[in-house]
Amino acid sequence: MSQKSQNQRPDEQPEEPKADDVADSSGTRAAEPAPAQDEAADEVAPADAATVPTGTDGPVEGPGTADGAPGDRDPAGRDALDRALTDDMNFRTPDEIRSGDATQYPAHEASAAPEDDRPSAEAPPEPDAARDREPETAASLTADRLLDARDRAPVAGWRRWLYRATLGRVNVGDSDAVRLRRLRENSIKTPLTGGTRYVTVLSRKGGVGKTTATTLLGMALAEVREDRVAALDANPDRGTLSDRSPGQTRYTARQLVQNRYLVDSFAKISQYASRQGSRLHVLASDTDPHVAEAFDDADYRAVTDLMGKFYSIVLTDSGTGMVHSVMQGSLEKSDVVVLVSGASVDEARLASETLSWLEAHGRQDLARNAIVVINQSAGLARGVNVDEIEAHFSSRVDSVVRLPYDAHLAEGSEVSLDRLRPATREAVMELASLVVDELRGTR
Repeated sequence: MSQKSQNQRPDEQPEEPKADDVADSSGTRAAEPAPAQDEAADEVAPADAATVPTGTDGPVEGPGTADGAPGDRDPAGRDALDRALTDDMNFRTPDEIRSGDATQYPAHEASAAPEDDRPSAEAPPEPDAARDREPETAASLTADRLLDARDRAPVAGWRRWLYRATLGRVNVGDSDAVRLRRLRENSIKTPLTGGTRYVTVLSRKGGVGKTTATTLLGMALAEVREDRVAALDANPDRGTLSDRSPGQTRYTARQLVQNRYLVDSFAKISQYASRQGSRLHVLASDTDPHVAEAFDDADYRAVTDLMGKFYSIVLTDSGTGMVHSVMQGSLEKSDVVVLVSGASVDEARLASETLSWLEAHGRQDLARNAIVVINQSAGLARGVNVDEIEAHFSSRVDSVVRLPYDAHLAEGSEVSLDRLRPATREAVMELASLVVDELRGTR
């Protein structure tokens, strides 16, 4: 319909066309205007026909038209036009239909992937799992990790006998116990970063094996690790740590305090410690009965500050009880607490009260991460259920170790790891591995 017909009101009669308006360049007259009923049909044409995208200013010409007349006047042409428009819309996106863009894209390509799943140029790259891992040390490159078990001869037992009897042709490898032992040793060897670590071994009752546990733990760490490990007897009274460790002691912790300003090298501080027969350096307490002044908190802090310059791990064999002056300094410096309990009713109850004491005095971290040692080295009283003792402490801490009875430890003399029963040695190595694991997690 022309612009003029659109602006004409329905009650007005159409004007007669002038000759100048309908004449073409050849002088012939144009076709007579369509009857009134045709114009009325144009007036009520469907709204979608007026909104068909064309990309041009004029109407779309489709099949079934003649002499440039709109195709919607011809039913056959209108059907063909509708099919063409329908096909065109199926190959266009909604934005292209509204904008009249002639570029056609298949509809299934536009909706193949949801908007959120489409790749974006600004999306961060996927993290590399190898880069996110903590860097490993040289100690992690163990033979158990890199070598095939069949390439190594078994350590002992019938597996080793079979290996030798067949001239190495049959190798069933080591047992699970041997592999577990190697894993524990590798865990103990793990280097520690962040300065000297302090481990406090304590108990509220004497005679439960606190000094024995300190000696065994120190020897196990010193035997396996490559750095320096020391044990300090911080008992305010007469301690027995030097009696359980091999070697002769010429100096004490008090003498080291007096001469601390003269000690400026490892060679000098090692003169104050005994280490004969073991790599563990032991700093003894006073043995002179005439000494009236006890080893106090100030002495402990001075000694440990000096030892922290030359040792990687310092064990403290604290005195009995929790209220003496040395205990305050040792707990402030402690990274891990090893709580020793005997295998009797009163000893187990006092050890559990020690955890409660730590919690009540603001050291919930030490109580939560404490390692409890149930010492059976002095023997097991008749009728005591050690399983129930272990279950009780397992409800309060994460790690509980049983130290079984051993005739060598029951002697009360110098301790040697080589003389321990296999089960006792395994328990000691497990304790050392747990301590190192806790030290790795403290900083």
